Amino acid sequence: MKNNLGQNYNPLYFLASLGSGGLAVSFYMYFMFMVDHPGRPMANFEHVFPLIGEGNIVVSVLIVTAVLAIIFMGFKHVQLLVWNIKEYRTYKKTAAYEKLKNSNAAVSLMAIPLTLAMSINVLFIFAGLFVPNLWNVVEYMFPFALLGFLAVGIYALTIFKGYMTRFLTKEGFNPEKNNSLSQLLAVFAFAMIAVGFAAPGAMAQTLWVSVTGIMLSIFFATLAIVLFVVHLIIGTAAMFKHGIDKVGSPSIWMAIPIMTILGITFVRLFMGVNHNILHEAKPSPLLLLIVLAVLVSIQVVFAIVGYSVLKKIGYFADMIHGQGKSAGTYGLICPGVAFMVLGMFFIHWGFVQNGILTKFSPVYFVMLVPYVFIQFKTLSVMFKLNKKHFAESSSSKVLVGEKQTI
Repeated sequence: MKNNLGQNYNPLYFLASLGSGGLAVSFYMYFMFMVDHPGRPMANFEHVFPLIGEGNIVVSVLIVTAVLAIIFMGFKHVQLLVWNIKEYRTYKKTAAYEKLKNSNAAVSLMAIPLTLAMSINVLFIFAGLFVPNLWNVVEYMFPFALLGFLAVGIYALTIFKGYMTRFLTKEGFNPEKNNSLSQLLAVFAFAMIAVGFAAPGAMAQTLWVSVTGIMLSIFFATLAIVLFVVHLIIGTAAMFKHGIDKVGSPSIWMAIPIMTILGITFVRLFMGVNHNILHEAKPSPLLLLIVLAVLVSIQVVFAIVGYSVLKKIGYFADMIHGQGKSAGTYGLICPGVAFMVLGMFFIHWGFVQNGILTKFSPVYFVMLVPYVFIQFKTLSVMFKLNKKHFAESSSSKVLVGEKQTI
């Protein structure tokens, strides 16, 4: 990997680590929804690995493949996270960093807490999948998870407060140069923190842990929703007036991962309130179907419009297959991951839980096809981007003059 980029570094490279972590999570979704885990909210070591030796060679191969994919993408997540932290520490000493802090691109710093929140999620999945009998001690882990997400949340709020204060007091924000949805990166970060808090909110059996997780999740989710509406309106108005900024154009898909995270947050809050506050009341899962259907619909609309726009301006041909290079191109990875992950929730919590669809039926697998295709297409794009951006022999041209936006 290339090192010591100095002023040529971009905080958006944290999205490379984020994308790898997200892909690890996406492969875990097969275990989450296809492997029975009675009495547990997620598939653990004792549910997954015994299936390898049960005699079905096809199932065994698929499980091993998914496990290896999780391990590999988890390794890439950590590797890229460490690289980013080192490069960012050097970058903070340059004039480019000071310039970034006083421009619209200051929002790119939100990629840091966003990625750190993903790291906690990845760590939790690895612990559940590879540590035998973890659930016997998991209640002791949840308070530490709350502290971890709280630290990331405070860090995110500090960054957000800093650049928002500058925007409001020093006229640092230029709406005329905001002709993309790049500012949604802050929404993405706060939503990721919200879904993190929602995990102990849903899974913890200790009441104070669950309620604390639920309340903090609601706080960050509310902040994310408010900012989403504000920045969607401002960014869309600027794009209608000036056309979309090519460098920031991948941000047109940013709504896709935001919808996924808010959807999972809703599911977790739904379960947490049901189990720990309503004391095992049995509300109809039909509500989950309706909410998830709305969020998937929003994703599809953004996916179609975004693909048309990105193809029209030649973004794919230049930034993925051509010689163009921009850190913001990694903004293409999260939408693909997120579309697949919410699709798994949609199929299982929406259709299977409501008795509309039978798991492992022919129709079930047909519904999975587009989501699996998007997952592997995203994986392919990730490999291409990593080769272009991090290979020592890469000759791609950095997009000079990029505004360091998504």
